[in-house]
Amino acid sequence: MLDYALAHREAVDAVTQRRDLGLRKYELEDTEWVILQQLRDVLKDATLYFSRATPNLATVIPAMDHVDKMLTSYSRNKKYLPSIRSAVKLATNTLNRYYQLTDRSRTYRISMVLHPQHKLSYFKAAHWEDSWIKTAEQLVREEFERSY
Repeated sequence: MLDYALAHREAVDAVTQRRDLGLRKYELEDTEWVILQQLRDVLKDATLYFSRATPNLATVIPAMDHVDKMLTSYSRNKKYLPSIRSAVKLATNTLNRYYQLTDRSRTYRISMVLHPQHKLSYFKAAHWEDSWIKTAEQLVREEFERSY
């Protein structure tokens, strides 16, 4: 939708400028168009990332790590308006709150350790603390011993 509005800015401006249509209150100023452009850039990365593959439990943490990395990059990039950087920072805080909730479930870490692509190497490559990596490994061992 943002792509469409940005691609058709002249038409949107022409329609909203007409008093007889009563749409003047929806007319965007130049700074608002800049905000739309920047929002589109920020949201496009996340949309493309999540539309690439079928999600599953083992991809939740890597997806959150990827989105966190991108959001952190946007929040520090001075090319974006302060309002965009502030909104991105709020989104990062929300993401981190959900990320912390994954610690309450053993399932996320177990599924990643058992996933052929991730195993423990993902945690090491992502620079998780050694104690967290050992905990993930221990969770798998405990579940195996309990179930088999």
